[in-house]
Amino acid sequence: MGKINMKVHWLQHLPFEGLGSMGEYFRQKNITSTSTHFYLNEKLPEMDSFDWLIIMGGAMSANDDAKYSWLATEKEFIKKAIDAGKVVIGICLGAQLIAASLGVKVYQNKYKEIGWFDLKPSKEAKSTILGNCFSQIMEVFHWHGDTFDLPNGAVHLASSEATKNQGFIIDNRVIGFQFHLETTYEYAKALFDNFPEEIKNDKYIQNAQRVFSDLERFERINKIMAEILETIQKAND
Repeated sequence: MGKINMKVHWLQHLPFEGLGSMGEYFRQKNITSTSTHFYLNEKLPEMDSFDWLIIMGGAMSANDDAKYSWLATEKEFIKKAIDAGKVVIGICLGAQLIAASLGVKVYQNKYKEIGWFDLKPSKEAKSTILGNCFSQIMEVFHWHGDTFDLPNGAVHLASSEATKNQGFIIDNRVIGFQFHLETTYEYAKALFDNFPEEIKNDKYIQNAQRVFSDLERFERINKIMAEILETIQKAND
């Protein structure tokens, strides 16, 4: 069934890094979604106006408080949402912001990771509500240079060859994914168009030709994203 009149609010840091395929999931489920676009200086909502908070990606670091006047406020808001019992989901930068808001370090990863690389579920993932979604190695999309330590009480979900902490879950309702399952072809193309300087000859960086060689991969990860959202929704009715 799902919660009646469920409301989702998402936090967006760049014009082209929105909900991706998650937007279609919410439309199909008739779930109301609203947003705060920080680059437009939009205000944050009242805490009682939403059930889920989703924090999207961005080019900035979770530690860039001096560069972005809203960043410290955003982290405080995320912590308040967690303390208020909301479902809180962070993607890429969003996962890093959750980690930072919970008091653990966010820092530069040894490698930048851009493109399609395998995600290996942890043994601990089986004990969580996402156990069925993280039951086997899967190829997912990546675009990040930073990583994070696991927050206190977090269950480690997955790792990749380049990045140890690819995901975590706390109390079945606070979830951070360093990787991307919501990325569509259009979403990924916008990343390549806006950040061409990121594509260098490195061990874990793929060029556009490799990334777009099999477009069905986007459909596959989007399907997994929908399954995860449905699982979270059922667990938090």
